[in-house]
Amino acid sequence: MELFIPNKLKEKVEEWRNNDYVCGYPAISEILNFNFIESETGEKTLRYLRKAQFEALETYWYLRLVEKTPLMFDLYKKLYDDPVKLFKALGISLSQEDLIKLMSSGGLDAVFEKIKTDDGFVKTNKLQTVRESLTLDYPSYILALAMGSGKTVLIGAIISDEFAMALEYQNDFVKNALVFAPGKTILGALKEISDIPFEKILPSRFYKQFMSSVKITYTQDKEKDIPIVRGSSFNIIVTNTEKIRIQKPTGKTVQFNLLNYKEIEKFEEEQEIANLRLQTIASLPHLAIFSDEAHHTYGQNLENGLKKVRKTVDYLAENTNVVVVVNTTGTPYYKKQMLNDVIFWYSLSQGIKDGILKEVKDSIYSYDDIDAKDFIDTVVEDFFKEYGSTSIYDNSKSKIAIYFPKTEDVEHIKPVVETKLVELGIDPSIVFDVNNKSDEKKKDFFNNRINDSYNPYRVYLLVNMGTEGWNCPSLFATALARKLRSSNNFVLQAASRCLRQVPGNTKKARIYLSRDNVNILNSQLKETFGESLAVLDFAKQEMRKERLILRKIEIPPILVKRKVKKVIVDENKKSEINIEKPDIEAKSGKKIIYDVKDSKDMKRILSEKDIQEITLSEEFMDIYEAAVELSVLYRLELTKLCEMIREVYPEGEIPIPHLIELRKQIENQTKNYRVTEEEIEVALALVKKEGFNKEVVNGESIYTTEIIYHKDKEDLLLRYEMFKDINKKDFSFHYSPYKMDSHPEKDFFEKMITALNEDPDDIEDIYFTGAITDSKKTDFLFEYKDKNGKWRNYTPDFVIRKKNEKILIVEIKGEVFRDETKEMAIRKIENLNPDKLKYEVLVTREDEIGIENFKRVRNWIYEQAK
Repeated sequence: MELFIPNKLKEKVEEWRNNDYVCGYPAISEILNFNFIESETGEKTLRYLRKAQFEALETYWYLRLVEKTPLMFDLYKKLYDDPVKLFKALGISLSQEDLIKLMSSGGLDAVFEKIKTDDGFVKTNKLQTVRESLTLDYPSYILALAMGSGKTVLIGAIISDEFAMALEYQNDFVKNALVFAPGKTILGALKEISDIPFEKILPSRFYKQFMSSVKITYTQDKEKDIPIVRGSSFNIIVTNTEKIRIQKPTGKTVQFNLLNYKEIEKFEEEQEIANLRLQTIASLPHLAIFSDEAHHTYGQNLENGLKKVRKTVDYLAENTNVVVVVNTTGTPYYKKQMLNDVIFWYSLSQGIKDGILKEVKDSIYSYDDIDAKDFIDTVVEDFFKEYGSTSIYDNSKSKIAIYFPKTEDVEHIKPVVETKLVELGIDPSIVFDVNNKSDEKKKDFFNNRINDSYNPYRVYLLVNMGTEGWNCPSLFATALARKLRSSNNFVLQAASRCLRQVPGNTKKARIYLSRDNVNILNSQLKETFGESLAVLDFAKQEMRKERLILRKIEIPPILVKRKVKKVIVDENKKSEINIEKPDIEAKSGKKIIYDVKDSKDMKRILSEKDIQEITLSEEFMDIYEAAVELSVLYRLELTKLCEMIREVYPEGEIPIPHLIELRKQIENQTKNYRVTEEEIEVALALVKKEGFNKEVVNGESIYTTEIIYHKDKEDLLLRYEMFKDINKKDFSFHYSPYKMDSHPEKDFFEKMITALNEDPDDIEDIYFTGAITDSKKTDFLFEYKDKNGKWRNYTPDFVIRKKNEKILIVEIKGEVFRDETKEMAIRKIENLNPDKLKYEVLVTREDEIGIENFKRVRNWIYEQAK
């Protein structure tokens, strides 16, 4: 799919990643690389963000820093310089007669002007999505991720990165963020922004600056204005669109009289409040706008003109400097055509493969020639047969949501459900019915407390509830009992609610459909996701998630001697600096002039006639502003620095690219420090509970994290419960499960547990340490410099600890995977602690550890100390 722009960008982003994110802003490489934890084998795992989230984040920054935040139309023209490919990529399909006529009268510009201005032409040729991209005067991108991918966290990651870059570089970066959410349900989900662990997204130095600067505000119904300082920076404002969108009357002619004056008065008050809030937001400089569930802004009603949300964004773009608009959605298609502003696409089927969504292979059921009562009977019985005893990690019981078009349907069907439950021997009080007109207490429970582990309800009968934005991890099945309305993707939104995956689950989701809803669902899947029921039914889960829980928290640290480097001030370093004008060529580009030719085979209508070099204009900064910025950054005397800059730039302005080079010059001259090395004793914590997620279960605190593994490595996941019969002395499993890397590791561990339970000697414990490589979760990491000169962390596989504090560190490797530089890092520690620490590398070519290798460890355990 060469002409699919997300694929084109994916190639360029991958190349950028391989070049270590080279651009004019080195801090972005530091930030993006921080998101990975690299093992000693060079394998990278994401620290916190999911694969889809991080790749979307990369794509965003590629456009911001490499492509310089282009308008989407300009990006298309750059990526597809061949007009034929450009037309195809944009989805422009014209008759030969129209194309030749337009190209002859004004070339490409004539075609695009026609699309912008001629409504009939656009409607006839189905060019609504093309017009959508052409008419925007500000950069606006769509990040399309399947449900459950974590769009809210992605928004938070982009904002935190932008604020960190603004604090580092000042200009060009976002300093304020407005986050839209349509409706209260989705707004509630967006409040998770406050709970995002930004310390897992930003390196420490950026995180501290970000947290001390950021201010998060959620708009309240009773507040007429937004409680922020106008013109200030580093604000995140989260609101639903109804609170700030441009208000207008319904279009009906309203005459004033005593009966309707209150209605008019209420509208005028709402309009005044919305305008006041908009004015406050418009006062904020360097603004980024984030529209969650972007299909509320884009696409779905393009025939009816731009929506109110779009008008609000346009207003802000006209009244302040909007840096970028970012739209997130899981539904990036408009009538089976991808919206042109989509820059990143992560599909439902990919979400299933990566373990973000549950599988539905062979689990989508439809029923024909049966009435509603029989349908409900069959569905309820099948659900409790398949999921009756199923629960998730917090002991929440599995649930099913049954959707109906009208409340009258629920009144008729609810007794049927309750009767069936009684037949199955199940308490009928587990049924909960709710609709959009239910009382607020009922709706609040459904929207905000349904995920409480003590919630007794398992069967939900819904009317106009439980669709977009509703998140219920323990929902395993949905049922569409009667023909539902096909507008607004209701069938799709309802059916897909049960797909969100939870850690440790291997059960598939199940979708029950009446025959009337099958074709509607299939059609809506194609129109909004570009996939069919057949594609989802074929998708198999390749990656799985598991919840890791700490079992032993109070483990004494390992005390060892090691050499550490310290940075100290060099008193002998001269503090004088000199500034020279950087030798940077002016930016240039190419202007291509085309000639129009009448081609019978239609392979090429345009041919290049002339190519001209053009010089591009540069951005400048006043020397006084530059002097202030540099003096603050490097603690230099302002007046003297300003005089030095004036000598080099007598014209009074500095090109922005020069400013970056000047910073490098000053940094190289003001490094007044030197590195020393000394030997100290350090305490290495095997686990640091602060780096895990704290949860309270039955009044007790537990510490957890989430791991992802390929389904083919399921047999390398060892759980505490699997060894209870042979591990009577409770050795090892300071957390569970252990995720081994290889079969020799697994074989070694199983043999050690068996041996130690037979004869523990004076062994305190044995720990598998090879899987935790995050410095926030453990101190048991050893730095080494690889053959490319890059510093990496090495975590050995096992630690065996005696009661006399002697330590054996064990590494298990195949011969071809050995790395001497890595092993040398531990050998240095071993040499500093000869009476306390021993390091063994067990090399094997088989799936078993081998008799001789195991004997070396047994000798240390049972003979060395005796």
